[in-house]
Amino acid sequence: MSAKQLNRRHLGLDASNLRGGGGVTHLIELLRHAQPQEFGFERVTVWAGLSTLAKLEDRVWLNKQHNPFLDRPLPYRVYWQTHLRDQEIKQADCDFLFVPGGNYSGSFRPFVTMSRNLLPFQWSEARRYGLSLMLFKLLALHYTQSHTMQRADGVIFLTEYARDVVMSDIKQIRGQSIVIPHGINKEFAFPPRPQKSIDQYSTQNPFRILYVSIVDVYKHQWHVAEAIAALKHKGLPVRLELIGPAYGPALKRLKRALSKFDPGEQFIHYRGAVSYPELHREYQQADMFVFASTCETFGQIVTETMSAGLPIACSNTGTMRELLKEDAVYFDPEQPSEIADSLLVLLRDPAKRKMMADSAYERAKTYSWERCAHETFDFLENVIRTL
Repeated sequence: MSAKQLNRRHLGLDASNLRGGGGVTHLIELLRHAQPQEFGFERVTVWAGLSTLAKLEDRVWLNKQHNPFLDRPLPYRVYWQTHLRDQEIKQADCDFLFVPGGNYSGSFRPFVTMSRNLLPFQWSEARRYGLSLMLFKLLALHYTQSHTMQRADGVIFLTEYARDVVMSDIKQIRGQSIVIPHGINKEFAFPPRPQKSIDQYSTQNPFRILYVSIVDVYKHQWHVAEAIAALKHKGLPVRLELIGPAYGPALKRLKRALSKFDPGEQFIHYRGAVSYPELHREYQQADMFVFASTCETFGQIVTETMSAGLPIACSNTGTMRELLKEDAVYFDPEQPSEIADSLLVLLRDPAKRKMMADSAYERAKTYSWERCAHETFDFLENVIRTL
């Protein structure tokens, strides 16, 4: 194939499943920092709903395609994916397909997908939902995503840990695989602050511990609340700020815990969701970060915390250890006493807090969206070259 032919490829990008959260953030940043022509892609056509397309910056090589089905409820989107998607991809004269949403049942080839949700592949986590609609959704995702990855010409994973978990479940894929971590928005970058002794804090000026994440059954905010209450009982001037949207049943459990451990909201406060553009300010006002999730595909919140220069107490799951290495104090997120002990280690040792925050801050610099975009398009080019 000549150099001229290599530079005339047309990449189709199916973003029909990306409607919010980290998936849309990844898409925005990927296309913002991409240089597709360097990898032989003359054009990129994206299919998505209007709200997602409106967030994508215009580029001379970017073509935004919309179908009204993609703005409607799930059954309509599934209809587009099963009956109209391949037809539109072929009509657009695409040579290659990238499906970052993880589900593709069509016949177009070649295509590359992403593994961005570990919950369907960890039964110990999925069963926390009990007999519920969410459990059946995860079982369906396990089937569709496994089928997609087994058929794909390439699969992008976000961490080595996530690749190991998924591959131990689905056993084999026909295509190539690679680990490409997400980047971090520069707004979160904030050099570590001087660390003060806990004696310099008071009830009126408490040591502010932040936990940002959706309230969900595998995030264990209620155990963190119990740990904070134990520290408060020891006389430590701490305050916990919980930020994030909520899954209904998990929110009920959290509210029961708050009613038990701090009914007057004197030292534990659940704020609800904060808009992403405003979130970096919350990190800048915090003194320490706690993260108690038992299932993470990547841990975007944790890498943003690293970039924000905060000391971190974290769950001892494989993904978190891969990201943080020795730059955190770890705990079993289902044992409130262990959470309290880990927080106490950092509270009593400002030198340790500084050392870990400084090291994590430097490590965070390796997670850039420029690198993510470059490695993603390099992988796409390599897949198509080796077919």
